[in-house]
Amino acid sequence: MVVLDFSIVNVALPSIERELHLAQAQVQWVVTGYAIAFGGLLILGGRAADLLGRRRMFIAGLVAFSLASLAGGLARDPILLIMSRVVQGMGAAVVAPAALSLITTSFAEGPERTRAIGLYGSISSVGFVAGQVLGGVLVQLTSWRAVFLVNVPVGLLAAALAPRILAVQPATRTADHKDHKLDIRGAMLITSAVALTVFAVSQGTRLGWTSPLIIAAVLAAITAALTFGKAETRHPEPLIRPGLMHSKGIRDGSTLAFLLGLWNGGEMLVMSLYLQQVLHESPLLTGLVIAPQGVVGFTMGLLGPRLARHIGIRRLLVVTGATAALGFAALTGLPAVGYSPVLLAVMLIGFGTAGTAFGSVVIASRGMADADQGLVGGMINTSRQIGAAVGAALLPAVAESVSAAGGVDGDRAAMLTAGLAAVLATAVAWHAAHLAPAHATA
Repeated sequence: MVVLDFSIVNVALPSIERELHLAQAQVQWVVTGYAIAFGGLLILGGRAADLLGRRRMFIAGLVAFSLASLAGGLARDPILLIMSRVVQGMGAAVVAPAALSLITTSFAEGPERTRAIGLYGSISSVGFVAGQVLGGVLVQLTSWRAVFLVNVPVGLLAAALAPRILAVQPATRTADHKDHKLDIRGAMLITSAVALTVFAVSQGTRLGWTSPLIIAAVLAAITAALTFGKAETRHPEPLIRPGLMHSKGIRDGSTLAFLLGLWNGGEMLVMSLYLQQVLHESPLLTGLVIAPQGVVGFTMGLLGPRLARHIGIRRLLVVTGATAALGFAALTGLPAVGYSPVLLAVMLIGFGTAGTAFGSVVIASRGMADADQGLVGGMINTSRQIGAAVGAALLPAVAESVSAAGGVDGDRAAMLTAGLAAVLATAVAWHAAHLAPAHATA
């Protein structure tokens, strides 16, 4: 549901703009407000899940997300709609790392956990692509409000079933950690740094990269990040322990998650525009053309753990990154008429995206204590969200700069850019696999 919400709302934006009489600058905040809240609060949400209880925070996040969806679906005022999207993002920032850490702490490290993370990645792959299809169906047959209201029964049902299905995972604030407190100053600094970064990259294309507001946001983000790094070394109980930042698994996993977010977030947006503006397809058919990417991604999530046992998770990341790059290479020849070559390309990308998604989580969470798994989930999700914000700003900008008229040449250039991100991810995985000892890749 959380992943689906990224793409399902994009389909509804033109209808929202018409009905609520929004300017282009205002309608973008329906997307940006969610992205800033979600990306900015993920690390804080992950640490809160570790300290306050993962199941408890998972349920609280689901309820907040569902009620905000209800408010958005009933909104008659643009400000209320944007505010509801911000609260949705806040709820999602709790749900996403709590869900991932519930998985990583419920299954023993090794093949069992890898299989569970593979299934998690499968559902994520389906969710992102399903948003395109479901959004097209709901908007075409009912109203844009349905893309928000559909979350309400799903979220509340999940929150009601969670106490029965999910095992109790006590908070890490135990008798041995009576004074264990959340690092509020560190949380505010890292949240500000990430939120300002997401704001800058999501609004830079619209406002101009030399805009005083964008420059100020970038400088403020850098300042907050540097201050956070310095403060964490002095805090007795830092939000992110310095040792975690020195973990090779977290560094590699975060880098791969960022690159994955870049190519995935940008690709979906550009492909949607290409199919609707160049080939003049309907939103529904656009979703159906992209759907094979989710189907293959789901299959890869199920088969990936088995492949990882045979060749090692890091070598699998090399294969998946290279496969995604091959898919983007095919899309650099996007046809001006017809889309049959697109189907094979998006399937290759689906394979590479799903494999990189679950593989990056596996290598980041490996060897981490249960008490830190929520934070690890928050860090990986933050990296992917920042990457998605960069991709959603960068790829359309590349397409527009190459072909101001919105022709196919610009879309081909955007796919080349996404392919370069996949090539870089392949190189990162190759380097990591080459340096890793034999037992680390098994």
